[in-house]
Amino acid sequence: MPRPTRIEYEGAFHHVMNRGRNRQTIFHDENYFKAFLKTLKEVSEQFDAIIHGYCLMSNHYHLLIETPKANLSRIMQHINGVYTQRHNRLKKCDGTLFRGRYKSVLVDEDSYLLQLSRYIHRNPLEVKRKMVVKLEDYPWSSYPAYINQCGSPTWLHQDKVYQMLGHKQRYKGYRNYVEQGVDEDIKRFYSKGNILGVLGDKEYRAARKEESDETDIIVLRAALQDRPSVEEMIKFICDLTHKTKSELLTRTHGRQGKMPHRAFAIYACHYYCQETHRSIAKYFGLKQAGSVCYPLAKIKREIIDGDWSDLTKKIGKRYFIIR
Repeated sequence: MPRPTRIEYEGAFHHVMNRGRNRQTIFHDENYFKAFLKTLKEVSEQFDAIIHGYCLMSNHYHLLIETPKANLSRIMQHINGVYTQRHNRLKKCDGTLFRGRYKSVLVDEDSYLLQLSRYIHRNPLEVKRKMVVKLEDYPWSSYPAYINQCGSPTWLHQDKVYQMLGHKQRYKGYRNYVEQGVDEDIKRFYSKGNILGVLGDKEYRAARKEESDETDIIVLRAALQDRPSVEEMIKFICDLTHKTKSELLTRTHGRQGKMPHRAFAIYACHYYCQETHRSIAKYFGLKQAGSVCYPLAKIKREIIDGDWSDLTKKIGKRYFIIR
């Protein structure tokens, strides 16, 4: 059976995991854990991998990685290959360490990134034999850094998750969020053995399925050209809301919540036009791509609560998008 094509594109988020061959231990003591963390630092510096979270268990690992350069395969080649060499040097042995190719799940950042971060960090408590009583006492995951119980390595990026959480007290807020437990839909997804696939809503999965049939990123982008342009979307929102383009694009002092239609326009450009955070930030005059996260999360919550239904229905009808 041919290997399934991995879906890679610029700015993608991946949940990556691998375990030892025959479930053998791959982290024997502190030196092995530190050797693996060293490889994460290296891929961050050498391949521009953005590490949003990790959890290293005795015989397997979980990583949450963003790939600005669409180079997950190269990143994982370094992680698995170099760590195997370091493991064997410490263990004074040779041979294969991992059971095979790493497993990866492409993640819809808007729908599941925050939940997946919680899933990864709760691993020491979710195994049959709990490894700790309190999650913050497990030192080989990024969770203690997320709740400010220890220093954060320079290569660990936490702001994305904090912004999606949208809590003023980021450390306390994230601790409370993680303590709520894993979402049922996340449990169902992984219980079905979906360790090579796509984690997202119906539309996201459909779009990614089409992408998996193409290995050329140029062909992939061409396939998305039927999406409305940002200019077209902004004009349509102006017509529907009787707002001017200037009102949607001009920044004012205060949080995005005081500019609901501007926040919705940002959401629409991301959701319907498939624009990246970086390009949206530039168009709306935001200083950094991370600033896009707050309005996206805000509008998404409001849509779930039943707000914006008139606008989303009209946009969906106009561009044949089914939510």
